[in-house]
Amino acid sequence: MFASRLRGSLHALQLCAPRFGPTQRRGARVVDSRFLVTHHQTDRVTEKYRDKLQRKARREGLGSVDELKAVYRARIQEETSKAATPALSSEQSIPPFPPPPVAPNPTNPRGASSSSLDSKSSTPPGLKTLSSYLDLDKTAALPPKEIEYVWRLRHASSPTSLCAILPSAIFSCLRQSARKHPQFILPLPQEGSAGAEIHFLQWSFPTPDNVTVIFTHLAEYKLRGEFSQPHTTITMHSELMKEKGLVLMQGQVVEGRGVSVEEARWLVLCLQKFYGEDENGDGGRRRRLLEMFTQGNEAFRVEQLVEEAEKVV
Repeated sequence: MFASRLRGSLHALQLCAPRFGPTQRRGARVVDSRFLVTHHQTDRVTEKYRDKLQRKARREGLGSVDELKAVYRARIQEETSKAATPALSSEQSIPPFPPPPVAPNPTNPRGASSSSLDSKSSTPPGLKTLSSYLDLDKTAALPPKEIEYVWRLRHASSPTSLCAILPSAIFSCLRQSARKHPQFILPLPQEGSAGAEIHFLQWSFPTPDNVTVIFTHLAEYKLRGEFSQPHTTITMHSELMKEKGLVLMQGQVVEGRGVSVEEARWLVLCLQKFYGEDENGDGGRRRRLLEMFTQGNEAFRVEQLVEEAEKVV
């Protein structure tokens, strides 16, 4: 009875088991289908162009297409071997990479001594030092009066230039005040009018021997900010200050910017009065205006500025 039940269970398992296709044999050969496809495609190409290949073989003096294939196969292998990179032998070694190129020194392109280029390398582009106008060695040998004469003669031919000679004491006071108050405004009285046009000035110290001041219309500076165009630029050169006790000043007024040379001179004179006066009397009141402007003090009044500027003349 047990045996009959076992045979029934086995029969049920056979009915429920999935039916697979023919069993694969262990000795079956695996063939790369890519080779078969390429092989058949090559045969089809050969059959398609057999007539042309036969004519080509006859022109080459060959008897069959197979000989033509053999000849060109040899040529292809020869060209391939020529183009291939030869392998390194055991005695050869890979050459080291070349050292990176040394970047040229822009301040010393030809190996010049650093001492001879210190002044040039520290000078911002566009700034003219005193050596651009005078031979410093020859000028230093002259007395102060002759230096003043040469300096004024140097700028006499330009109708839009400004020049002056400052004693070293006045220049030192100007420079000290300018470092504390690098920005300020100055009024320019208008002829035939009770009002005044306001101009914005900025000090800069590009080199130890040069101090620069630029003047711009305040309205334009408010509109364009750092992109505004100054109408007047002055530079003070202190290269001869220690030896001769004087500072040479030169400037340029840009034509077409709404300020004449005489008006620019008045602005420079006004600047000297506000930055160079002592702290007593009118100088004290002007110094107070400088401090209030720098601090952003709300007590600063343009009316007071105009009143003090009118006392300059």
